[in-house]
Amino acid sequence: MPTYNLAPVTTLDYRRLAERRLPRFLFDYIDGGCNQEQTMAANCNDFARIGLKQRVMVNVESVSTQTTLLGQDMSMPIMLAPVGMAGMMARRGEVQAARAAEKARVPYTLSTMGVCTLEEINAQVDKPIWFQLYMLRDRSAVETLLKKALDNGCNTLVFTVDLAVPGARHRDYRNGMVGKVTPKVAVGKAWQLLTRPQWVYNVGLKGQPHGIGNLRELVPNPNSLSDTKDWIDDQFDPSVTWKDIEWLRKIWPGKLIIKGVMEVDDARAAVDVGADALVVSNHGGRQLDGVASSIRKLPDVARAVGSQAEVYVDGGIRDGVDVFKALALGAKGVMIGRPWIWAAAGAGEQGVYDLLQVFQWELETAMKLAGVVSLDQINADVLDGEVFRAIGD
Repeated sequence: MPTYNLAPVTTLDYRRLAERRLPRFLFDYIDGGCNQEQTMAANCNDFARIGLKQRVMVNVESVSTQTTLLGQDMSMPIMLAPVGMAGMMARRGEVQAARAAEKARVPYTLSTMGVCTLEEINAQVDKPIWFQLYMLRDRSAVETLLKKALDNGCNTLVFTVDLAVPGARHRDYRNGMVGKVTPKVAVGKAWQLLTRPQWVYNVGLKGQPHGIGNLRELVPNPNSLSDTKDWIDDQFDPSVTWKDIEWLRKIWPGKLIIKGVMEVDDARAAVDVGADALVVSNHGGRQLDGVASSIRKLPDVARAVGSQAEVYVDGGIRDGVDVFKALALGAKGVMIGRPWIWAAAGAGEQGVYDLLQVFQWELETAMKLAGVVSLDQINADVLDGEVFRAIGD
């Protein structure tokens, strides 16, 4: 249903707004997956296959979604996942998302590839944000970024381990976001910009600078996005092993979340090197197409290491009912990426906050209709057994 005359409510409402407001090459960057996008589709489709039991005649007058993750109190078990270049989707998008998350009392995670700096965001919020990092070939650059995070009050590091190389993201190749930019592609991008004058003014002009903020001191020509991208591409390190994470654990004094784990053996390895939490994630279907959905992998990982580390999940979560299902399958919390960046692109800070409020309302409603009043009561008993087995329990 179009949202031209209606207030956006759902994740898909905000997706439609984002598609209308962003140049196509930017919308495809946040919307697309890799190869045939089968894994990206499976992330959502498998959630839809999970059935729930509706219970009646249970006192659900007082329901609470409050929880504590890694010692941090929050209003609901939802975290904003790191999303690269959010400041290209909305004016100073990372700042807007961080403010919305703080207002909603959930954590915001700044991507290594964020447009806004840690300092800029830190000046706009009262509580520390989380910081996401990749392992770079230049280990001194890693140490510089870790010090920068600590200096800005960050005490939680989300370390992404599933990007030895970027996935084959065909939409980005078509749009000239990666690969060679031919004259035809350049003309096409220029036309896309001409058709989005609101974005050109509000983000393109008023939202500058557009570099990767936290890398400006490391990149030879930080004012050039193409040069920055080339530097980053050279820095991705396919030789990284768990030994490197051991080194990271020794120099990082705060909480460590390992993001991008899908298999039990890798989950155990993450715990062995000192992870406080891990995220069952296939990078939103943007890395290896054909990998199972994150929700399929969650139960085994949660059973294997859930008593040793907090287990979260991301990928395909589109509403509060999906959050409820993830908790029932063993997650302590969830991360959402595309939902919040669509909301930011479509409606800015207020859109992100409003979407989080809808997620909380949907989660509360699901709890009441399933006959539970607290998050610790959500377990496999709330699932429809037949459908639960169908997705691979």
